[in-house]
Amino acid sequence: MCQALPASPFSCVGIEFAQIPIMKVSSIACRFTALLLRPNNPLFAKSRALPRASCRCLSTASTEAPEMDAFMEKLKNYEKIGVPKGAGTDSRDGFDLGRMRRLLHNLGNPQSKFKAIHIAGTKGKGSTAAFISSILRAEGYSVGCYTSPHIRSIRERITLGTSGEAVPGKSLDSHFHKIKDELDIAIEREKGHLSQFEVFTAITLSLFAEERVQFAVVEAGLGGARDATNVFTSSDMAAAIITNIGEEHLAALGGSLQSIAVAKSGIIKEKRPLVLGGPFLPHIESIIREKALSLCSPVVSASDPGNRSVLKGFSGACQVPHQLCDILLLIESDLHVSIELFDLQLRLLGSHQLQNAVTATCAALCLREQGWKLSDTSIRAGLESAYLVGRSQILTSKEADKLGLPGATILLDGAHTKESAQALVDMVKMAYCDARLVVVVAMANDKDHTGFARALLSRGCLEAVCFTEVDIAGDRSRTTSSSLLKCSWIKACREMDVGFLDCGAPNYELIEDQFPESSRNMGSESILFVEGSLVDSIRFGHEVLDAKSASGRGIIIVTGSLHIVSAVLGCLET
Repeated sequence: MCQALPASPFSCVGIEFAQIPIMKVSSIACRFTALLLRPNNPLFAKSRALPRASCRCLSTASTEAPEMDAFMEKLKNYEKIGVPKGAGTDSRDGFDLGRMRRLLHNLGNPQSKFKAIHIAGTKGKGSTAAFISSILRAEGYSVGCYTSPHIRSIRERITLGTSGEAVPGKSLDSHFHKIKDELDIAIEREKGHLSQFEVFTAITLSLFAEERVQFAVVEAGLGGARDATNVFTSSDMAAAIITNIGEEHLAALGGSLQSIAVAKSGIIKEKRPLVLGGPFLPHIESIIREKALSLCSPVVSASDPGNRSVLKGFSGACQVPHQLCDILLLIESDLHVSIELFDLQLRLLGSHQLQNAVTATCAALCLREQGWKLSDTSIRAGLESAYLVGRSQILTSKEADKLGLPGATILLDGAHTKESAQALVDMVKMAYCDARLVVVVAMANDKDHTGFARALLSRGCLEAVCFTEVDIAGDRSRTTSSSLLKCSWIKACREMDVGFLDCGAPNYELIEDQFPESSRNMGSESILFVEGSLVDSIRFGHEVLDAKSASGRGIIIVTGSLHIVSAVLGCLET
């Protein structure tokens, strides 16, 4: 097997195979590497004969509203170019909420025409929004839900009514034309400072008002205090939710966990209930609770000592995998609420999703405490029907076939922080405890790549990591090159004393009969590193698992961002 020897620190820029520290390579590993790099392998043609799908990232796919698309393209897109330092802080460096309020005023203040549930947090916002929206729809309420980013089309950011479907392109285009004159006036008045996110948020809130939704579930885009969604008054709000606090967008949010907590607590409104997800570090939770106390806002915590949530098992036998859970809540602090839900079947997988479900349940109980009708039956039905693309999503057998990989198990997850990577690892341990893994990864350049790698390496059972690149918001300017991403994994391997072998570009010369049965699991402590296109990387991973997993039980995990998820789903739509 291959084992990296200790090495001195090195620069990741432009690293070549020759710069990797000397390896102790067994005869099995030598043979394995030779197979990878031999161009005249007679079975190469077999792999090349697989149907080739052309992957396209759908993050900028048509919304069926071409004029709105063209209009939005002219505006500044911080998702593409990155957010300025301090932009999310409540300071002179922060985004100017005044221009957002002026725009909404000209649109008739649509944000005051419904009750809002405003969600901030580092992770879990989208899933919590999906859970609470689904609960409200199960009770029969008309719900508008606004989340970001999207996977395939920007229309996915908006769901409407009792169905939970993305807004039709024609409806979005029609509404855009109704308010376009006001948008033009606002952009001119603000001298071009209105961003794409601000304008689309205004379009969304105006659409919600026109559709007469009863509730709007709104996910903050960045932080909270200075986010474009933070336009609700106390009378507009039904509840605020802060899911958790982690180290993401540090520069934009002030540089510390404390400053992030301050920014996100900016969504709390006077005398309106605050739901905390958590768990939080004690000093971070105290910052948020002090803000709530200053505004006389009651606090309900999903991590309250009286609560008990249990993840009992996982079933992947049907076409809709689910996990079996119990949620038992008894909260007797600022508000007195309780519920018992046994044998819930959640489609969103992992202990982190159970925590998000508990958070959404707490929010539902807060609404019930305010007099809104929400039965236990509706809460259960809503939790069980909630689903999000790209969050622990297991492709169906038909989808794997369309990628040219019959029989493959492919899991898509948009994890992009060390915390979400750890949650992904925990979910895989629960659902596929003995499976061998191949990771296909692409990431943005503002993430903690080494921390992300450490979390995934902690799982063990990794056969290969395939580094690739995809567009982010339709552009490569924020994409981390595959070579730099590989360097972060090399660094993590050295820190954790994990063996690796850099094999360059992926080749399709790995086949079962060229690895003797007795040696197939030898060298399993060494991880193969390759760089290549997304399609080649996924197929290479399938070949590796076929060749090295004697049991045939292996999973290809595609992760690192929602943008790589988008690219894979794009393959399925060609």
